[in-house]
Amino acid sequence: MPSFELLPGAPESAVLLHVPHSARAIPGDVRRGIVLDDAALERELDHITDAHTAELAEQAAGLSRVRPWRLVNRLSRLVVDPKRFPDEREEMRAVGMGAVYTRTTHREELRPADSDPAPLIERYFRPYAEAMTRAVAARLAATGRAVVIDVHSYPAEALPYELHGDGPRPPVCLGTDPFHTPPRLTDAAREAFAGCGPTGLDSPFSGTYVPLEYYGTDARVEALMIELRRDTYLREPGGPAGPGLRRLASALAALVDAV
Repeated sequence: MPSFELLPGAPESAVLLHVPHSARAIPGDVRRGIVLDDAALERELDHITDAHTAELAEQAAGLSRVRPWRLVNRLSRLVVDPKRFPDEREEMRAVGMGAVYTRTTHREELRPADSDPAPLIERYFRPYAEAMTRAVAARLAATGRAVVIDVHSYPAEALPYELHGDGPRPPVCLGTDPFHTPPRLTDAAREAFAGCGPTGLDSPFSGTYVPLEYYGTDARVEALMIELRRDTYLREPGGPAGPGLRRLASALAALVDAV
């Protein structure tokens, strides 16, 4: 199966919806490197997966006046996490959750600590990063700008792996970057999600995803992370989507249209 998919939008759209953590699929050979039994792995997937965010982005794309592009990870983040640095720059390595996880959301063993991450990095992480770079480059070439909107979710109660889980946990959290997130983008998101409950900034999760080729150097690439608290649209930890999903999709569509 493909590990990710770029779904086309309108040629004139500058918006790229990025959905990196929505899938649960794990290839068989990767599964054999995970020490959890099947029941424990399913529980971990319930906690770690941003359930239904690919469906949310799909609905939002259909509701938007100008259809955005979407890059969707089709494999679980337990294979590799495409949003993490693959080296010592990644702070989540402190809890065994760099680009290739060795610990679970509850800080239990997922893979042996001495597992070599290099094969998974080469097989999955680097091709994904290259695809994201190409997708942003294509939006720049076509429209002169690119707006990357990360679509995520997070639990109502902090999980043990969280390094910054003691702050506010609003229904909608906006993750920003001082260089790539202009105030007008944040303002547009606040307005779009106003009907979904209070919106917070950079708590409990912060930052955005920008390909390293553009990070900190090209202001034509704008970025914002949308973190949706899961109890607003599903029964936690990983139940079916409820009616809140449609409301959030409409809000995301409004943001796409605004930018």
